[in-house]
Amino acid sequence: MTSHTITAATAAAAGTWTLGDLTVNRMGFGAMRLPQSSGSAFAADAAASDRGRAIGVLRRAVELGVNHIDTASFYFSPLRSANELINSALAPYADDLVITTKVGPGRDPSGEFHWAAPEQLRGQVEENLRQLGRDHLDVVNLRLPSSAAGTSLAEHFGALAELRTAGLIRHLGISNVAAHHLAEAQAIAPVVCVQNPYGVGSPAEEHAFVDACGEQGVAFVPFFAIAGAGKESGAAGQESERLRALAEARGVSVAQLRLAWTLNRGPHVLAIPGTGNPDHLDENIAAGALRLTPEEIAQLSSL
Repeated sequence: MTSHTITAATAAAAGTWTLGDLTVNRMGFGAMRLPQSSGSAFAADAAASDRGRAIGVLRRAVELGVNHIDTASFYFSPLRSANELINSALAPYADDLVITTKVGPGRDPSGEFHWAAPEQLRGQVEENLRQLGRDHLDVVNLRLPSSAAGTSLAEHFGALAELRTAGLIRHLGISNVAAHHLAEAQAIAPVVCVQNPYGVGSPAEEHAFVDACGEQGVAFVPFFAIAGAGKESGAAGQESERLRALAEARGVSVAQLRLAWTLNRGPHVLAIPGTGNPDHLDENIAAGALRLTPEEIAQLSSL
């Protein structure tokens, strides 16, 4: 159930943040789910999305004020590529449209993942450039594997810093990282954003990292803010009864409630909910206008 008071909102209702010198609406769009029609985003047997519908969702997102789109060259199903869909739908790009990509993970044509060595990152950057039809990338996140929690990112991030100096990249970010990675990266080149899994129900140390990013003026861009434990497969089927009750009492969907709570965490927090469903897109964007009461925030934070 969606409140009639927020269905007409645009992405601008969530406010703005500046990534380096690029101002974006805090409500953005994630392209991970565009290439497939259902199921896990990276399943080898994922059914391809309807091309016309996916392009329509992208154009509708821009009409609703989205000017920050998150994507990657490894977002593809057997017949669809997120980057190609973005290029087809939105090129020539509006001057204020910021496209954020990520490198580190790669996938071969069969869909199998691998992790790039530092010297392979330029090839991944150039792949994104070709697919998107651009001469530079606005923001590139270095994505780390979960197994890298206690390791250094210096060699990989240093390689991206060189590409930034060369003009292929405008701004840099890091993804799936810990606090020590942010300090290490900042010593090499400016970091404009951190992209980590985060949302209602995250543990205390993750809340602290979100706050630390804000104190440093670094955007925090959570993924799985709606999906939660469902991760790449999408929103979990069994939401807590308390969460459902709060959403029903407010007259909004659980997804909208999750997004509103996430954005409430600080003015530096951006949202990039993704969908291939135009109705869900409208609902997600509208959540940027939802203002929670202190009591609602406290209840959600306690989950």
